[in-house]
Amino acid sequence: MSTAKAKGGKGTPATIAAAKAGVDFTLHAYEADPNADSYGEAAADALGVPHDRLFKTLLAEVDGNLTVGVVPVSSTLDLKALAAAAGGKKARMADPRDAERATGYVVGGISPLGQRRRLPTVIDASVSGLATVYVSAGRRGLQIELVPADLVRLTGARVGAIARG
Repeated sequence: MSTAKAKGGKGTPATIAAAKAGVDFTLHAYEADPNADSYGEAAADALGVPHDRLFKTLLAEVDGNLTVGVVPVSSTLDLKALAAAAGGKKARMADPRDAERATGYVVGGISPLGQRRRLPTVIDASVSGLATVYVSAGRRGLQIELVPADLVRLTGARVGAIARG
């Protein structure tokens, strides 16, 4: 895998953050379906990637604080497990507008990388068994592929069993 640099300093905040950190990554563009029921599943299908290798970024409120959960698109986020992994008691999905304001991204293109403000992040433990994973590169129609250790390091994430299904 070669390092893909943000062209001329341009790119999404996610690609810029990865490039600045010197992380090896590959960008994968695809035609995003604005009417898809699941942006993540549609992205995996468009790229021909198994659903357990493409991870979706979801925001929840854990005890009132925004928290990022990153799980395979083949799964759902277990809110109780996320709350426990984040050191809280109760979690509920965040309002999409709050998620967009906090991250600087639009729903369907929220990346765990390069968010407007750094939020507590938990990545599902299934990430550890994979050579590379795909996450949103910060816009619909663009995924970034990188090794799990770099994803964990760049997000400052905890790793825990937070996926269900």
